[in-house]
Order: sequence, then structure tokens, then C-alpha cells
Amino acid sequence: MKDARVEKLAQTLVHHSLQLKEGERVLIRAQLTARPLVKALIEEVYAIGAYPYVRLQDDEINRYLFTGMQPKQVETLKKWELQEVKDIDAFIAIESSNNDAELSEVPAEKFRLIGEYNKPVQKMLINERRWVLLNYPSQGLAQKAKMSFESFENFLLDVCNVDYKKMFDAQQPLKELMERTDSVRIVSPGTDLTFSIKDIPAVPCAGENNIPDGEVFTAPVKDSVNGTITYNTPCPYRGTVFQNVKLTFKDGKIVEATSDNETDKLNEIFDTDEGARFVGEFAIGVNPMIEHPMGDILFDEKICGSIHFTPGEAYEEADNGNRSSVHWDMVLIQRPEYGGGELYFDDVLIRKDGLFVIPELEGLNPENLK
Repeated sequence: MKDARVEKLAQTLVHHSLQLKEGERVLIRAQLTARPLVKALIEEVYAIGAYPYVRLQDDEINRYLFTGMQPKQVETLKKWELQEVKDIDAFIAIESSNNDAELSEVPAEKFRLIGEYNKPVQKMLINERRWVLLNYPSQGLAQKAKMSFESFENFLLDVCNVDYKKMFDAQQPLKELMERTDSVRIVSPGTDLTFSIKDIPAVPCAGENNIPDGEVFTAPVKDSVNGTITYNTPCPYRGTVFQNVKLTFKDGKIVEATSDNETDKLNEIFDTDEGARFVGEFAIGVNPMIEHPMGDILFDEKICGSIHFTPGEAYEEADNGNRSSVHWDMVLIQRPEYGGGELYFDDVLIRKDGLFVIPELEGLNPENLK
């Protein structure tokens, strides 16, 4: 029996996120657990006279493949995947993993090798094609969220089907304010961080590239970051979940990085390349339906009352010039139950304890977006 919410999600992806048109080609890359959504997408794409293509993946197979990956092999993959991206108009990536740690045993040097070959592929996808990324319910995601599968499935489908038009309209005053702002200060327990966002565009996100969505992002001026930030949500990366990550910056660069676990591995990631110790993104989360972290960044970076501050690659839409094979979104929640905090733009208090306090931004507070 078909779930009307899955069909609605497929319509959102095809018409709102990608704005797919007759005759266009869309590549759907998904894991097997996402079959219901893949089938609904195929039907919706065909219904408008466009052409769907499907690539199904499996994390366990990828673990075997990545562990033995060789430079000559990745060169061939890069050639194939670049051609594939050249041949499509749009791309849908559906994550639905049952084991977030499946790739944790892949050696770090293999990830570096894969990351290097994948950079031109990702660059073309992100900057030259229409794309959207989302999660689909799986037992593994439900377990991460500490929910039954049925409860998590209902939660995810409800979150993914919020009113993105209403959200987009409410984001415009924040975009305009960020683009008039020079200095930003973030204050929370264990955090006192300052940086500039002067002359860097701000980008509202309301279902165009991520589902679920709900953030406005920019980037810090590369060498302007100073102070310390302590993230109060889990920070997953390559199968390892880092807890209470604390980063200290001097003139833009991470000069000290610690966590409650795996500090050596944390610093190994930041040593991947020169850009990994600089920040490529600063964003403010506003999704009213997402309140607590579940260890999955696609959800956690949209948490209402949060910010994320991202070591690594900058997006070309809000570019500070930083380049890296790393892009690691790390989340700090500033609502009272997470310790509270303040966000200042040019020394003016903009948000306190997760709620916007100036009239033009109050439309982004949860009670106004639900």
C-alpha cells in the first residue's frame, strides 16, 4: 500500500527542489532501503516527461571496495563519474544507512585518495547541476535517533514535508541582515568566538538542496576567526562519533582541537590538507520540527536554535576561498536546555537562548514556522 507522504515527498523533490522539466535527465542514487521513495520518484519523473536513471548502493559492498582502492582505479572512476554528471541535468542522493559505522574500518589514507578523486565530480555536481540530498527511514537511522522505526518514519516524513515556501519567505530578512553584517560573536558555555562575514553572500535554504531543510548559511572571512567553540552535539565523521569537540582558533586557523574521545583521530582529520584547519561555512538552523540531535548531520545542522561552524571546504555560493577535501558540519545548540547562549551581529544581540529577539527575525522562531 502506498504512503501518501512518500508520494508528496517525491513531488516536493521533483517540482520544488529540482524544478525538473520535460525532457530533462535526473540521476537517482540511493540505497536499497529507500525503494518506496525511488519507485515514487520514477513515477513522478515519468509523469512530467523527464527521464530517471537509478544507481543503487550498499555500504557493506562499498567498505570492501574502498579498503583496497588504488590510485589507478580511482582515476578510472573519476573519468566515468565525470562523464555521468556531464550527461545529466539533475541529481537526487538518498541516504538510508542501517549502520553508520560500516565504513569506520576503511583506512584514513583510502578516504584521502577517494576524497581527492571525488573533488572535481562533487564540484561539478554542486556548482553546475541541480541537486538535492535527503535521508529515507531505515532501522539504523531510527536507532541513532533512539526511536522505534515506526515513530522515526513518521517523524522523518513529517519533517521532510514542512511548508518550505513559508520558510523561504521568513528567511529573507535574515539573509539581508547577514549581508549587511561585518562582525559576528557567538557566546555559549565553553564558547566565545568572533569572526567577520563582511562581503560574503548569505544563502537561504528551504528545500532546494537538502530535505529536511532550514538554514541560512554564509562563510567567515578566512583569517578572521578567533576564540574557542565547544560543540554540544555529537560530531560524526567517517564512522566515528566525536563528543564535546572543542576548537580554538587564531587568525582563522584551528590551533587546538580536543574531544572527549579520539582526540588523535580528530586531529588526523584536521591534518588531511591545509584547508581542513580553516572554516568554510557558518550557518544558522531554523527548522521548527527538529529540536534534538540524532547524530545525522542532515538533520542536526537544521535544529532550531542552533548554529553550525564548519571546518573545511567553502561553498562557491558563499565563498571565502578555503579549499579542502573536508567539509565537516559541527553543531552548537543555544536553546536553554542545552545551556543557552547569545548570537551577536555587529555587537547587537540577534538571538538569545535559541530565539530571535529583533522584530524582523521573529518570523523564524518555531511558533511562527510550524
